[in-house]
Amino acid sequence: MKSSIIDNVKSLPPLSSTIVNINKIYSDENSTIRDMANVIEHDPMIIANILKIANSPLYGFGREIKNPAQAVALFGMNMTRSIAIGNSVRKLLNVDMQPYGVTSDEFAHISSLQATLMLNWYKKIDRQKAEKLYLAAFLQETGKILIASEVIQNDESISFASEVENSNNLAMVEKAYSNATCGEVTALIFKHWGFDSEFIEMIKYSDNPSSAPHEIKEYATALNIVKTIIPINKPLSEMSINFGLKIAADAGYNVELLESTVSAMLELL
Repeated sequence: MKSSIIDNVKSLPPLSSTIVNINKIYSDENSTIRDMANVIEHDPMIIANILKIANSPLYGFGREIKNPAQAVALFGMNMTRSIAIGNSVRKLLNVDMQPYGVTSDEFAHISSLQATLMLNWYKKIDRQKAEKLYLAAFLQETGKILIASEVIQNDESISFASEVENSNNLAMVEKAYSNATCGEVTALIFKHWGFDSEFIEMIKYSDNPSSAPHEIKEYATALNIVKTIIPINKPLSEMSINFGLKIAADAGYNVELLESTVSAMLELL
């Protein structure tokens, strides 16, 4: 990893007090949905993002969600925390995704799609693991923000964007320009912010699951499958889906289950 990216990670400001309080509530077994709603009600940006996602057809709540307490009750603590953290991280890192050929809104949408696919797929396998993986899937592309910034600073946007547009392996392109994959940069970011080691490790190895420690391998593989099916440059393209299904088959997953989940998402979109 380039020293400039490491320095940028070290200089990142702390997460907002809202996120710190959300994490405290999430970690407290005695906390309630109402406690979580009370915290996010003080942050208009988080409220707006949660309501936007809650009213997306991808979640199919069937009625308009108009207040944060209602959204938190429907999402639960884990998903609410994930959405709030994702929103705050992107705001904190001042997103400019030009080198990847997408806008900040498109980047946020792709992150949401990855998290939604993960949840809808993995809750049919193991609901407890699905909840762990949802947050990781939602945030696993965060490192692209710093990689994009590095590319812009080095005046390499045109060549990088050209390679991204035509690549079926974004991690390889990222490695060539920043000497690190997105997963490795993302892991460093969340280590800086004090997230738990399991979360950090599953993202760190998401671009190379075969190298992951045994206890992390399943999580890293699942993240890799999701980001392969919904890459930032070709989300849910026929080729991307086929690549992802091939990885799933090689890893011993029920491919029909994953394929049906992807098909259901495509119908909603």
